Amino acid sequence: MNAINRRELGLSAVTVNFRLNGQEVSAADNETLIQVADRLGIEIPRLCHADGLEPAGNCRSCVVEIAGERVLAPSCCRTPREGMEVTTDSERAVRAQKMVLELLQADMPETSYTRNNEVDLWARKLGVGKPRFAPRAPVAADTSHPAIAVNLDACIQCTRCLRACRDEQVNDVIGLAHRGDHARIVFDMDDAMGASTCVACGECVQACPTGALMPAREVALQVPDKAVESVCPYCGVGCQLTYHVKDNRILYVEGRDGPANHERLCVKGRYGFDYAHHPHRLTRPLIRRADAPKRGDAVMDPDRVMEVFREATWDEALDLVGERLRTIRDTHGKRALAGFGSAKGSNEEAYLFQKLVRTGFGSNNVDHCTRLCHASSVAALLEGIGSGAVSNPVMDVGKAEVVIVIGANPTVNHPVAASWIKNAVKNGTKLIVADPRRSDLARLAHRFLQFKPDTDVAMLNAMMHVIVHEGLVDEDFIAGRTIGYDELRRNVEGYSPESMAPICGIDADTLREVARLYATSKGSMILWGMGVSQHVHGTDNARCLIALALMTGQIGRPGTGLHPLRGQNNVQGASDAGLIPMMYPDYQRVDNAAARQKFEQLWGMPLDPQPGLTVVEVMHAIRAGTVRGMYIMGENPAMSDPDANHAREALAALDHLVVQDIFLTETAYLADVILPASAFPEKTGTFTNTDRLVQMGRQALDPPGDARQDLWIIQQIAARMGLDWHYRDVSEVFDEMRHSMPSIGGITWERLQAEHAVTYPCLAEGDAGDPVVFTTTFPTETGRARFVPADIIPANERPDGEYPRVLITGRQLEHWHTGSMTRRASVLDAIEPDPVALVHPLDLEEIGVRPGDVITLESRRGEVSLYARAEEGTPRGAVFVPFCYYEAAINKLTNAALDPFGKIPEFKYCAVRIRAGGTEPVQSSYGGGQILGLGA
Repeated sequence: MNAINRRELGLSAVTVNFRLNGQEVSAADNETLIQVADRLGIEIPRLCHADGLEPAGNCRSCVVEIAGERVLAPSCCRTPREGMEVTTDSERAVRAQKMVLELLQADMPETSYTRNNEVDLWARKLGVGKPRFAPRAPVAADTSHPAIAVNLDACIQCTRCLRACRDEQVNDVIGLAHRGDHARIVFDMDDAMGASTCVACGECVQACPTGALMPAREVALQVPDKAVESVCPYCGVGCQLTYHVKDNRILYVEGRDGPANHERLCVKGRYGFDYAHHPHRLTRPLIRRADAPKRGDAVMDPDRVMEVFREATWDEALDLVGERLRTIRDTHGKRALAGFGSAKGSNEEAYLFQKLVRTGFGSNNVDHCTRLCHASSVAALLEGIGSGAVSNPVMDVGKAEVVIVIGANPTVNHPVAASWIKNAVKNGTKLIVADPRRSDLARLAHRFLQFKPDTDVAMLNAMMHVIVHEGLVDEDFIAGRTIGYDELRRNVEGYSPESMAPICGIDADTLREVARLYATSKGSMILWGMGVSQHVHGTDNARCLIALALMTGQIGRPGTGLHPLRGQNNVQGASDAGLIPMMYPDYQRVDNAAARQKFEQLWGMPLDPQPGLTVVEVMHAIRAGTVRGMYIMGENPAMSDPDANHAREALAALDHLVVQDIFLTETAYLADVILPASAFPEKTGTFTNTDRLVQMGRQALDPPGDARQDLWIIQQIAARMGLDWHYRDVSEVFDEMRHSMPSIGGITWERLQAEHAVTYPCLAEGDAGDPVVFTTTFPTETGRARFVPADIIPANERPDGEYPRVLITGRQLEHWHTGSMTRRASVLDAIEPDPVALVHPLDLEEIGVRPGDVITLESRRGEVSLYARAEEGTPRGAVFVPFCYYEAAINKLTNAALDPFGKIPEFKYCAVRIRAGGTEPVQSSYGGGQILGLGA
């Protein structure tokens, strides 16, 4: 049985002994010869071969001579066998290697598109001179894509780009078409790249050895001053990357071999960096003019911004902030102040921010965007299993037999995580996608459940009904590790698949099949997103997912478990650090006397025993007059909060509003004082991804103008609130955190600097960290997980004759959150510049509009106009709109009704109507560019 047969059968490799360049060596029989050579420091040329890609063997630059064989063998494809004699540098092998390189050089343009042309590199190493052969006919460049230049005159048809697109990212855009000397790389069906379905992940660019695929604008020819290892500032996957910097500007970004991405990136991570250099950057403190219009009265007009604000020194701005906030606190009480921190900031910033609110302001009125993302998921997880964190890393999908992705669109929101899911499917994992919208993952799904919006509980209870009635529960797990099963079993009695099918829109046979698949596999894993959490019944949705895992024992092992995909880059870390109103760091409740005493001793003052107000509750409290002052760091509630008009009116009604940000956002425009802060690449700190990986982000740039780092600003405000803090470095803040947070107690700053990433829980120094948790017990008082039954609760607002359609909101691939960063990233904005509503083609026909026409969406709270885009994945009767477009701020329409447990708004469901026409959205500047205080 050879190595390939053993590998296919899942058998372990066998060690063989053979001779390599006259040296006796040992190797596994499933290693390739080129891998063995690399391990021993023996250089073999290679062009089609790259680590991480399946061997192709088509360039023949890596050929070696094997004794007894008539032809030379490609070392990237051959594996060793006992007694084999291999020579990599024989006269015959080297002559063949050089001939391949000379032929390829003849086809290359005289001027390279990249400094790292691998053909030139190996030609120099082997001493290949000027080619003797005639060049090929010129090939026109394709510059139709904003991010990627296609120079097929430099293409050697190594297919590295094809394999990166097909096998790694599984986007299936790049192919090799035609035959003979007509063969060439194509995009989709021979489209120009800009017209293809390319998602600009850049994996092909990173794979290309010659510059045939390169970042646009010839940046690959520039020589950076430095390379800085950091992490991506966008989603919760936490991809590690390298910034290449010249003259305090980022030239380009490459993926790094981090635990979550292994060099992969998405379009945002690879191309969404130049927002940091945008001329709209805030560079000086601004104070609202005494004669300016009342907050909320003036429409945000970048050309007249200096009629509203004036420049100030840092001392003047900070003194005013301190004086106004102290006055409100001392006059109206400590709970009259509130703070919103940022999930885009570092762990250290989140920790100091919540500490400032609790000790300087004097209450627990501190929250951040997790309230708008996964608050209901965390509420259900804390209640059911005692921890709000994920049980298994995303990578575990490769170890699962069945993966359920529900209420999430990873190819848009977590693209690199989606690539691991796609890889798992290609390796045999059965994927179940459940969502009201048909996403790209559905094309790879074993079963796609396009259930009716708002019917999650009906569908999931029906699956549990099947598992109970067919005896598919794990009796031992239930008896030994859970409580409350009998109540749950009784509850699902009334949810047979036959009775739920008309409600959820999935036929009974499919519900039964999926339930059986999930329950009976050796390892089943559930990943979910905000399609589960952003409902008034979001906590109940998550309770059902938890119950599915518990009743089948699908948790506590590799390839199983529960994974709520975290939205922003540090929403996990910000929550861990205590940036939520009812919890101190590490989810220690503020109304728990022992926890409060611990932090009182650590921080040296008495603390408020009453949980604070959440994001939406703060807005209500402002209108009620009980909250009168706010400090907002890096959040944009004027865009992100539901019923955005109500949120803007509330912010405008404050006695004093301080906003700390890098751009003049919609929220900043309502401020009394604006403090110019640091962008992600301008600071050092730690960030915790969706897998519980604590990672180091390093400063690559200096802040522009007089902008300052966020940690410095927080400490300056703390001093003016009467706090005596003395942090000389970000590492000192992290050290205080780890001594107050048992989960990261074993992670030192020095270890992070050396290892770049450590998984928590890591309780003692030297511990490896636990990627998979709940293996033997749950972190509850009893050590057991708890079943919590859920019944159908309808959405707060249902379609009717006046508002007959359902609005679903979310993110899109190219833009992030409220768009304040990504819409100022040139490539991302070029790909998706305009606000769009995704509507089923038959619904567009019914309304009487064509794709590209302007339509107006109306709810009981407001209206917006935007462009119609036909999308068959959106169900009939629904419309999907990204919430990143300020000129069509869709959260003006959404419903602020809250889940009673997670206090999360119902972003994913409200009643709307659509009419043809409306005011065409006119893109205007956020900030005013090179005007006083807003540009270097």
